[in-house]
This record gives sequence, structure tokens and C-alpha cells, in this order.
Amino acid sequence: MEFHERLSWIARLAMLFFVLASAAFLSAITVIRIAIQGREVVVPDVSGKTLPDAQAALRGRSLGLKVEDRVYGAQPVDAVVRQSPPAGVRVKVGQYVHVAISLGPQQVKIPDLVEKSLRADRIQLLRSGLQVGEVSSAPIPGEPMDTVVLQYPAYGAPDASSSHVDLLVSLGQPPAAYVMPDFQGISLGDAEARLSSSGLRLGKLSFATGDEASHGIVASQNPPPGAKVEAGSAIELQVAE
Repeated sequence: MEFHERLSWIARLAMLFFVLASAAFLSAITVIRIAIQGREVVVPDVSGKTLPDAQAALRGRSLGLKVEDRVYGAQPVDAVVRQSPPAGVRVKVGQYVHVAISLGPQQVKIPDLVEKSLRADRIQLLRSGLQVGEVSSAPIPGEPMDTVVLQYPAYGAPDASSSHVDLLVSLGQPPAAYVMPDFQGISLGDAEARLSSSGLRLGKLSFATGDEASHGIVASQNPPPGAKVEAGSAIELQVAE
């Protein structure tokens, strides 16, 4: 056999070996991948299930369960609140799913918050594991400003179903209110005197053209006569000139 023929035969033999080795490698990779996938399962959703039911569901997928935490919540006692890994994730057979279990709603007696300041009530609620809910305010005769006058739920209500307590807070004594007098048709001087005696004050003053007889007479006012106004309100007058 000549040298170039021998060299060609060796090349063909090497190519055949390479093809066979590549096929064997690809086959091995495929087998390994199938074997690995065969040892994986999809994590089921156990949220909301009782602890025994969650264990059974995971055991059916050859998975374990570990309780990592116990928390207060709206779910019934011993129900799964959250899980990790989450449902739908592929994991290896034998892996543990970590869960948090509900202790049920927190059993808290509502404290007495009336006749205390809003700041003091916030602190007391936090110490009791509760929070301030909706805060409403209104002027209330005889009640100092920033004092809580009403709460819901009431003091001593058993087993709070919510962690929030709504409060009504006093804005203090309501301001004195008056019925707006009629200043139209009187002089500016008389109007100012009546404003002062009524607990009101002169606000914006404007002038309008009028005849000689109406000079210095109030032509219009704001607010109008009969309106309800608070003490110290500024009243606008328009005077003829």
C-alpha cells in the first residue's frame, strides 16, 4: 500500500471514530437529561390547606415539608399561609417545601382609648398589637382638642376581628356662629359699628358709582344677609360713591 493510500485510510478511520464518539456522547447527554428530569417533580399548591393535608399532598410528589414559621392571620389555625418554593416550580425528588402555618386571628382585648390624646392612643394600640384605623374629627362642646371621644370597636370588645380601631377626635369647642346681619342701605360708619358689635370684621371694601343720595351707603355685601358665619369672619362690603 502506497503512502498516500495509507494516509487516506487513516483519515477515513479517524473520521469514523469521531462520528461514533460524537453519537455516543450525545446519547449519554440525552440519557443523563432524561434521568435528571425523571427525578424532578412539580411543587403542588398547598396554600390554605391544613398541615396534614399539605403533608399528604407533598408526600404524593415525593417531597418533604418543614414548618419554618407560625404567624397570626385570618386563616384557620394550622392552615398553610405561604410556601417556598412556590407552586408550579420543578424541584428534585426528596426536596423539602418550607411553609408558614397560621396561628389563627390574634386574640386581643380592645383597650380603653376614650378621654386620651390621639398620640397616647397610637402608642397604646401598638403595644397591644393593634393599629389606629380611620380617624374622624369634629368640634365637640366640652371636649379638649385632640382628645379621643369615641372608639370602634368599644373598650373590652373580645377577640378583635380586625387589627384596626377607628377613632373620633375632638377639635375642641365649636366656634361661635352668627346669622349675618343686613348692612345694605346703611352708612359705612354704621355698618362698621354693627360689624364690631356682632363679633365680625370688615374685610374687602369696594366702591360703586351711585347717585348723590346713596353716597357712602352700603350697596351690597358678602356673605348675604341671613347666612351663617363664624365669629371673626371678614365681611366684604360695596359702598356707593
